[in-house]
Amino acid sequence: MELFTPEIGLVFWMFVAFILLFLVLAKWGWPMIIKMMDKRASTIDRGVEDARQAREQLDNAREEARKYVVEAQAKQSEMLREAAKMKSDIIEEARREAAEAARREMESARLAIDQARKEAELQFRNEVGKVSIDIAEKMVRTRMQNDKAQTELVNRLLDEIEKN
Repeated sequence: MELFTPEIGLVFWMFVAFILLFLVLAKWGWPMIIKMMDKRASTIDRGVEDARQAREQLDNAREEARKYVVEAQAKQSEMLREAAKMKSDIIEEARREAAEAARREMESARLAIDQARKEAELQFRNEVGKVSIDIAEKMVRTRMQNDKAQTELVNRLLDEIEKN
C-alpha cells in the first residue's frame, strides 16, 4: 500500500529532483528546444515563402507561355493567310500565263491558216492560169491553122500594144 500513499520524505525528494530537473531543463534544455522550434518554424516559413514564390514564378511562366502560344498562333494564322494569298496569286498568274499562251497559239494558228489560205489561192490561180493558157493555146492552134489567121492575130496584138 505504500505505492498508493507515499511518505513525505519520498515526496520531498521527488519534488527536489523535479525542481533540479526543471532548472537544468530551463537553463539548457528549453532554450535548445525553443531554438530548434524557432529554427524549424523559420525553415517552414521559408519553405512556405519559397513555395509562394515558386507558385508566382509558375503562374508567371504559365502566363508567359500562354502569351507565346497566342503569339505563335497569330504568326501561324498570318503565315497561313500569306500562304493562301501566295497560292491564289500563283494560280492567278498561271491562269494569266495560260490565257496569254492560248492567245499566242490562236494568233499563230490564225496566221498559219491565213498563210495556208493565201498559198492555196496562189496555187489555185497558178493552176487556173495554166489551165487557161492550155485552153487558150489549144483554141489558138485550132483557129490559127492557116497563115492568114496568124498574120491577122499578130497585127491586131501589135495594134493593141501600140495603143497602150
